[in-house]
Order: sequence, then structure tokens, then C-alpha cells
Amino acid sequence: MQHTPQGPPAVSPDRSGIRRAFFASLTGTALEWYDFAVYSAAAALVFGDLFFPSEDPLTGTLLAFSTYAVGYVSRPLGGFVFGRLGDVIGRKKVLIATLVLIGAATFLIGVLPTHATAGAAAPIALVVLRFAQGVGVGGEWGGAVLLSSEFGDPRRRGFYASAAQIGPPAGNLLANGVLAALGVLLTEDQFLSWGWRVAFLLSGALVAFGLWIRAKLEETPVFKAMEAEESRPEAPIREVFTTQPRALCAAILSRVAPDVLYAMFTVFVLTYATDELGMTRGSALTAVLLGSFLQIFLIPLAGALSDRVNRRLLYGCSALAAGAWPFVFFLVVDGSSWILLVCGVVVALAIHSFMYGPQAAFVAEQFSPRLRYTGSSLAYTLAGLIGGAIAPLLFTALLSSYDSWVPLALYLAAAAAVTLIGLCLGRDSAHAEKEDALLAASGAPEPVPATRAP
Repeated sequence: MQHTPQGPPAVSPDRSGIRRAFFASLTGTALEWYDFAVYSAAAALVFGDLFFPSEDPLTGTLLAFSTYAVGYVSRPLGGFVFGRLGDVIGRKKVLIATLVLIGAATFLIGVLPTHATAGAAAPIALVVLRFAQGVGVGGEWGGAVLLSSEFGDPRRRGFYASAAQIGPPAGNLLANGVLAALGVLLTEDQFLSWGWRVAFLLSGALVAFGLWIRAKLEETPVFKAMEAEESRPEAPIREVFTTQPRALCAAILSRVAPDVLYAMFTVFVLTYATDELGMTRGSALTAVLLGSFLQIFLIPLAGALSDRVNRRLLYGCSALAAGAWPFVFFLVVDGSSWILLVCGVVVALAIHSFMYGPQAAFVAEQFSPRLRYTGSSLAYTLAGLIGGAIAPLLFTALLSSYDSWVPLALYLAAAAAVTLIGLCLGRDSAHAEKEDALLAASGAPEPVPATRAP
């Protein structure tokens, strides 16, 4: 369905500023998700043995995935703290702080002693650093979305906001690529002894690069206008909960299926392929690597497409596909064919792209500009608790209890249904929507606001 713009055309911001903001949003988020993804892969492959030794390998894996979940549980704290600050002191300052936090936590994980050396102190320290990672990521997403979208034309918000969405697959690609290369270059004993640490220590150099990029940016035009008009909120968290509860609920529920689908096909699939299908670690990582590479191109394509067709409709059709695909995937990979595993993961992550590409714009559009950092951050982090945080644990527990993939597929189908409910509660975008703050910053006259569909 094609949108028909209403009212006068939107003001075109500085093109060089848009490009810098798009690149800063993409690279910064990719670097933070490299840190997050390298932990996720390590939790599936090595942390069970190194930090949670047990006679039962399944118990060690479950404990390692528990620390994976800690990164999601701590995200709401980051959303509350950094989301509020992003609407009060500015987008840029907060995004620099989140990058430093998660980068430092990841680097320190790379120098942690294991259980064999430090005993119980090792897994405790791992959990603390994982908690810090989650706090940083919780404050990052909302700001990264606004960094690119508030510099861009509101009628192309789907494309510009997708810059932050490219970060996770790009970071996942880089993390799994580094781990796969280490797995090829090193023996099993070398990888378990010290090789895995290299991927974490690389974070220091990557974060320095990200800080250099973000430090050169100016504050977004929308926030500058909020400062000029003295319209910054004093208590943005309270305002979001009291004045925009439906928007918050819609944004939270809309994120559940993408989180669960991503957890299944980038984290749990590593364990499933090695333990259930008898494949090597390198084979499983390569499948995820190929799917993540494709996402780098599909996510901005999906975001741009959502600017031309109804955003909720595109998102909803993709959610239906997400609920159906696991039933196909587990049937076709049952014969332990690596080619079919790769095809299954690639298709799953392609489906994810067509939810994830429009997602940033959809979530941001649920909230007024002065509350967007807070509202988007709260939605992102609270959704993680009911989506990605518990998914790997539930996948592992369900497979252990029922020895069948059917409960896993049903779980994802239920997550898709939750997302469809959220999309129904949310409101459609209107491409001619005018952001008063952006127009005020540009010095343009204020137009008549465009009508937005409820």
C-alpha cells in the first residue's frame, strides 16, 4: 500500500550531517554488538567448560546461557538511566558513555581467570561484567536510532533508523568471523586455553575507533531545538508511563518475535548443530556468518521498503513468516546436512531482517519527539526480558525435557502472535509527519501537522 504525502514537503537537513550520523549509528552499534555477540557465541561454545564445569555438559551449557540472560535482565537499568539522560542532556553524550561502558566490560572479560584458577570468583566476575554489558546495550539502542533518524527526512525514517539495526548482524558477523578464524588457526586446546580471549581483547581497539567517530558528531537537530525551546522533559520516565502507556505496550510487544527468532538462529542453533546434529563448531559458526552477512544488505532494504509501503503490514507479514519457519527448518535439517542448515539459517535471518529493518522506525514513531529516547529505550530493554533473555534457556530446557523440536517451534509461533498483537496496538507512520523540533532547528516555518492513523 503506497503512502500519499500530505502537506508541504519536509525540510532537507544537511546531507553530510546525515551521512556522518548514519555511519556513526551503524559503526557504534556494530562495535557494541560485536562485544555482545562474541559473549553470546562464547557462552554457547566455551564458557560452560571454563567457568561452569560440571559432569553434565547440559548443566554447564544452561549455566552459561544463564549469564547470557543476565545481559538482557540488566538492559532495563540501562534503558531507565541512559534513556532518561538522552532526553535530558542529549543523545551524543549518552552514546559515548554507553560505548565506553560496554567496551571496558568486554575487554575485562578477556582477562578474567577461569574457574580452574579462581574458583567461584571467576563466574561471579563474569556475571558482573555481563551485567555491565547489558546496561550499556540497554542505553545504546534508543540513542543510536535517534542519532540517524533525527538527522534525516522523517519521510525516510525507516531507512535512516535502520542504521542502528544493521549494527547487530554486522557485530555478529565480526564476532563469529573472529571466533571462526581462531577456531581454524588454533587447536582445540589452544582455543580453550587462551584463543577465545583474543576476540574479547580486540574490543579495546574497536571501541577506540567508535569513540573517534562519535566524538566528531554534533548533537541532533531535534535535541538542539528542544534545548532552544526549553522543552526537555524533567521526568521523562514518569511521562512515558503516565501519558503513553499504549505506545509503550505496543512497542514492547512488537519486539518479542524478532528477539526470539534471532536468539534461536544465532545463539541456540550453535548448540543444536553441534550437540544434536553432530556438526563441528566451525560449520555451525559459518552458517550464522553467512546469514548475518546477508542481513547487512536486507535490513536497510527492508527499512527503505517500509517507507514506501505500510510499515505495520510489512512487519506483520514477516512476523507470520517467523512463526511458521521453524516448523520447516527443523524438518529439513534433521538429516544433518550442512547445506540445509546454512539455507535454513539464511532464510530465518532474512525473515528477521524484514521485521528488524522497519522495527526501529516503528518503535520510535510510537512516542513524541521529546520522549523518544526514553520511550524507545524502555521498549527495547523491557521487551528483551520477555524475548531474547529467556529464549536460549527455554530452547535448551524444552529440548532436554521433550527430546523434540516441536515445542521449540510452538514457542516461536507464540512469540510471533505476541508481536502481531503489539503491531495491532501500535499506530501507523505518516510519511508527511512534521517534527516541530527539526523544523525549528532548521529555521523553517511550522507547517500544519499531518494526520496520523491511530
